[in-house]
Amino acid sequence: MNQVRISFKLNQLYCFLGITKQAVFNSRKRYDQFQLELSELVEQVDLIREEHPGCGVEKMYHILKPKYLGRDKFCEIFMDLGYRVRTLKNYVRTTIPSHINYPNLIQGMELTHPYQVVQSDITYFQMNGEHYYIVFIIDVYTREIIGYEVGDNMRAEMNLRALKMALKTIGKENKIQIHHSDRGGQYGSNIYTNELKINNIQISMGLTAYDNAYAERINGTIKNEYLKRWKITSLKELKTALKRAVKNYNEVRKHKAFKNKFTPTEFRKSLINLSAQERPRMIIYAEGKEKLIEASSLFEFCPREEPQNHNCPIGI
Repeated sequence: MNQVRISFKLNQLYCFLGITKQAVFNSRKRYDQFQLELSELVEQVDLIREEHPGCGVEKMYHILKPKYLGRDKFCEIFMDLGYRVRTLKNYVRTTIPSHINYPNLIQGMELTHPYQVVQSDITYFQMNGEHYYIVFIIDVYTREIIGYEVGDNMRAEMNLRALKMALKTIGKENKIQIHHSDRGGQYGSNIYTNELKINNIQISMGLTAYDNAYAERINGTIKNEYLKRWKITSLKELKTALKRAVKNYNEVRKHKAFKNKFTPTEFRKSLINLSAQERPRMIIYAEGKEKLIEASSLFEFCPREEPQNHNCPIGI
């Protein structure tokens, strides 16, 4: 069978296709530039994953904010490149209800400044076939972790150390108004409640996990985005990793509650020069609902002067 060959000069081919040689050149140049920028972006994403191993693709977009890629395209490309985060689940129960019970003081409460309400919870971390326990104390308004502790037991002394860290973190010039938790025995113990009372902190307890949703969420974030994805082989390494994870969460990881504009620490610092009337307000809704609902102007919050964009300390 005879083959028919059609011969075109490039200029004739461009003319036939209705394009110019310059357009082809520019298209090729844009493609090469995109591949170069994408290659550099992959390197940056790998650096983020090293320091924040559980960071999702959308969260990485808000950290990097590439000028030449929108959020949806960024997510599509990096999901296709295999950067999807595998969900890790918890199975161990850490709450053993005590006979001591306090009322839920925070349901429907409006918050306007830090430390009005802090929440605390205990989670576990499995390592070398053993269970270790971690307690967090989070400021609900800023989402900042202000106290934490880790140990090989669930005795109340561990919770007490986390509480004392929280009090030291906020300083003597600040005061926690309400401490909220579940009804775990550690939180109802004499040594713990006495410390709260000495510091004139009101005690609040919830009946369900939804009543303590902010602290519950921190458990999952720190464990599943950080600790479980690092190689940790000893209690000493766990303590070091926990400190590193909390610092990353507070100071590097942009928080969804603030439309991924601020880290918890950045948000707290942005409030310094705002009057009580200018500060965003949020209402705690939890009890009896399937999920936490926030009636808050945090989403529209724009301080007079935004803090400078945070540069990730890992060389991005």
